[in-house]
Amino acid sequence: MREPVIRRARSAIIQSHDGSQTSQTGKPLGVLMLLLISMALCGNTLAADSTPTAAPGDASFALESAKASRSLLLDVTHAGKRMVVVGDRGHILYSDDQGKTWTQAKVPTRQLLTAVYFVDDQHGWAVGHDAQILASADGGATWHKQFEDLKREAPLLDVWFKDLSTGIAVGAYGALLETNDGGQHWEDIGDRLDNEDQYHLNGIAYVKDAGLFIVGEMGSMFRSADGGQTWEKIEGPYQGSLFGVIGTSQPNTLLAYGLRGNLFRSTDFGSRWEAVPLQAERGPLEFSIANASLLPDNSIVLVGNGGSVMRSTNDGESFTVSNRSDRLSLSGVTDGDKGELILVGQGGIHVTSPTGADVTQQ
Repeated sequence: MREPVIRRARSAIIQSHDGSQTSQTGKPLGVLMLLLISMALCGNTLAADSTPTAAPGDASFALESAKASRSLLLDVTHAGKRMVVVGDRGHILYSDDQGKTWTQAKVPTRQLLTAVYFVDDQHGWAVGHDAQILASADGGATWHKQFEDLKREAPLLDVWFKDLSTGIAVGAYGALLETNDGGQHWEDIGDRLDNEDQYHLNGIAYVKDAGLFIVGEMGSMFRSADGGQTWEKIEGPYQGSLFGVIGTSQPNTLLAYGLRGNLFRSTDFGSRWEAVPLQAERGPLEFSIANASLLPDNSIVLVGNGGSVMRSTNDGESFTVSNRSDRLSLSGVTDGDKGELILVGQGGIHVTSPTGADVTQQ
């Protein structure tokens, strides 16, 4: 079994400098966090988990902790004006005051949660280990388990919803799941991809006026112009791992990012690509990029290992690069109502200036 390279900073192994870990390509993974997981073959149609929700004191619920906001957190998003973060040990927290204070949600799992997505201010989904999918209908305050597949022994790594009914989750070893009823049932649609080697699928995003795009291990890329019903395999610009993808404010335009600061931009839905150079104070950025966010002012912020924060105000054509002094790896980013950034990763939640340079911790 090979080791999957996870899109965001998500693992029990955290390195502050280039180490001896290697990817399937044989190249060093450096500061990347790795998950040692494996996956078993599974059937084609998967029913939603029907286990009754346990009482909050039950061992199936995440433990409440005063230090949850300082634990390893992997993703952050908005549910309307509310902010929601997810991470280690089933921790989900939410804030109604722009990140000043955080409340821990009631969550029926203690597994690592890797990504969260809200389709409106009330309805959201989170994914994680054991191929778990959780759902919330109250803005992230409480959650219930919709689906899990213990036989996979592998995580789901990203999730996207078109509306209250239609959603797709991607993950390790080619996992691709779809729902058309709000998550009541999830179907394995991995056979729609030309992914014979079962490369890990690390990120999924919608590209304006174009469709859906998936990136993953070994530079793998797939695009769909019909909402995920059919997929085309794309010959990408890079053979190393890509950890995520984001659509910009412009039609057909997207960014794909990954290992060792590699960042690529396409303006035609992935047919052609240009490398976007990232220059830090001491030379080209070599830290891996873990996550991205498109802010309301249409600027784009990338975050990654070594405390790297990158911002673009020209639709991703170029970026200014800052490295936080704490050098903690970052795995998620969103914006506050006064222009500040809310960063998550090692050390939990950080509320910072628009450049990400401040080291304020919640």
